[in-house]
Amino acid sequence: MTDILFSSWGGVVTDNRGKPEGERQPVSTLNLPLELEKEKKIKAFIGWDGIVIRDPEANVVDLIRAYLEAVQKESCGKCTPCRVGTRIMATIMNRIAEGQGRAEDLNQLKYLGEMIRKSSKCNLGQTGPKPVLDAIDHFEEQFSGAIQLQKKIPRQEYKVKVTAPCESACPSHLPITRYIELIKEGRFEESLALIREATCLPGILGRVCVRPCEDNCRRGNVDECISIKWLKRFVADYEIDKRRQPLLKKEGTRSEKVAVIGAGPAGLSCAYYLALKGYPVTIFERLGEPGGMAAMGIPDYRLPRNIVGYETEVVKKLGVEIRYNTQVGKDITISQMFEQGYRAIFIGVGAQTNTPMGVEGEDKGYKGFIPGVYYLLEINQGRDPYPEGKRVVVVGGGNVAIDCVRSSFRIGKADVNLVYRRTKKEMPADRVEIHDAEEEGVKFHYLCNPIRIVAKEGKVVGMECIRMELGEPDESGRRRPVPIKGSEFFIEADIAIPAIGQAIDLSFLEEKDGVKTTKRSTIAVQEGTFLTSRPGIFSAGDCVTGPDVLVRAAGHGKRAAEKIDLFLRGMEVKESEDERLETMVEKIKVYKKDEQIGIPGGQKRAMLNMLPPDSRKWIFDEVEEGFSIPVAQKEAERCLRCVRVGLFAV
Repeated sequence: MTDILFSSWGGVVTDNRGKPEGERQPVSTLNLPLELEKEKKIKAFIGWDGIVIRDPEANVVDLIRAYLEAVQKESCGKCTPCRVGTRIMATIMNRIAEGQGRAEDLNQLKYLGEMIRKSSKCNLGQTGPKPVLDAIDHFEEQFSGAIQLQKKIPRQEYKVKVTAPCESACPSHLPITRYIELIKEGRFEESLALIREATCLPGILGRVCVRPCEDNCRRGNVDECISIKWLKRFVADYEIDKRRQPLLKKEGTRSEKVAVIGAGPAGLSCAYYLALKGYPVTIFERLGEPGGMAAMGIPDYRLPRNIVGYETEVVKKLGVEIRYNTQVGKDITISQMFEQGYRAIFIGVGAQTNTPMGVEGEDKGYKGFIPGVYYLLEINQGRDPYPEGKRVVVVGGGNVAIDCVRSSFRIGKADVNLVYRRTKKEMPADRVEIHDAEEEGVKFHYLCNPIRIVAKEGKVVGMECIRMELGEPDESGRRRPVPIKGSEFFIEADIAIPAIGQAIDLSFLEEKDGVKTTKRSTIAVQEGTFLTSRPGIFSAGDCVTGPDVLVRAAGHGKRAAEKIDLFLRGMEVKESEDERLETMVEKIKVYKKDEQIGIPGGQKRAMLNMLPPDSRKWIFDEVEEGFSIPVAQKEAERCLRCVRVGLFAV
């Protein structure tokens, strides 16, 4: 990035002021996009780790004034240095920008900045003054000149984004630092209401989210990350346990009807936020109950059906109608939906079919050969998919594969094996689920791959496998497994379950619907708007991204609702400013894995109490018990409140 005139980002100072373009030093510590949107160039950026100037027209004095106002606004007020100190700093900068600066102002700003950094309790106060101090150190002439000139500085245009490492990593961008703060203060219902502003599925996500937020938690640099997911579950469970009514408020009433295809995470989320805006919404669901693959593909011991039912009832309380056992394309078509007066349609179907393994025998129709998604669907409907079988081998390394092996014990299968072609380190499944499966006695066969399904008299009797070794990295960045010649071996089994991936079934779409699909058999949408090739039809979730995490499907369903609202109001359907700023912040990066925090650690994260392996492996009861109030509040107190304020000059 040689277009940067000055940068102090990450503690690395690059000063290209006055240098011809060919002699400028590149800035490698920051990926700052060129523009916020078309014809809105980013002139400068200031935030938690420094200051960056791209355009000489950016006035650094006004930049610092605007930034300090934003920081002061975000101060929680819990400690005096940040609450009072940032207010005084903001007052001084406003005075200078108004042409009323005093000779002692710069020294006072430096003193206050250092004092706030050293004595603030939370990370906002510890990082907030850094760019101010950098600016004064490297642009002292501009500050001194503004004070001496005593002339009002014209205010420029700025965009502010408040984030945190955990929030930036969350696909749904939940207000994590704020809802944890409310838990710490004992304001549990307010915490849940705040969560519901971002997702209507707190109890579901509080149990089965893959928690990328926790991988981005700065507390993990000190000792262990905050149990963010389980704190979310705590407030969701608190509402149920205390029989409190959800705090819901509709914005008004709209007449335009919206149809939603699929009652999974994307569909439920889209319907909820449209209903909050006053729209009449009908969900068409092919199964007999809600939740999509969240309910039918995730076993009850991880996600109890009553939790899915409760959160669906919250959606229905807003007036959403759900028509179960209704298969779109058969019982009703998209064309008929429009004919029945629906002004917009949202497609949110999940990944409900299996990806083939490409091995000999899988297409022969053998008894005991059961695709993973179908296997879980049958179990979750209370049926043993193949009662004759007692020995199970599952192929795959994701959460579906782990759910298959753990569920097998619970329907009386005593011999359970999992075959994965890479090592444990490369397994994409949740590491907690892998650990629990190990505890329950699943036999893991790493660096192995199936080559043939073996059957006798039309029934599976085992699987022939070959051992693998890791070669060069493939397109995913993981080392490619390579077969070891002559290492074939046999696993005896009467049930063989492929769970290497899921696929999307879009057979309900007709050519006349005008909805274009991709080479990956997903629905093609306009980036950032969820608009398909046909006006009035929107889509999000697995049917757009391919098989993905539940939290992203839920988040995209909410965002799609916002775009449908724009469409129905006759407004331009485009990304919101906040969405664009969020994308900018993600590119800039909010979290450093190797950052030295500089505070004493030793506080272990709170863990959920779990039933012992020998008793839990045979039952479908929920295996984990939620936090008590004291444990939840103590865990919330571990949060460092790593609020980050970023300000863009445009």
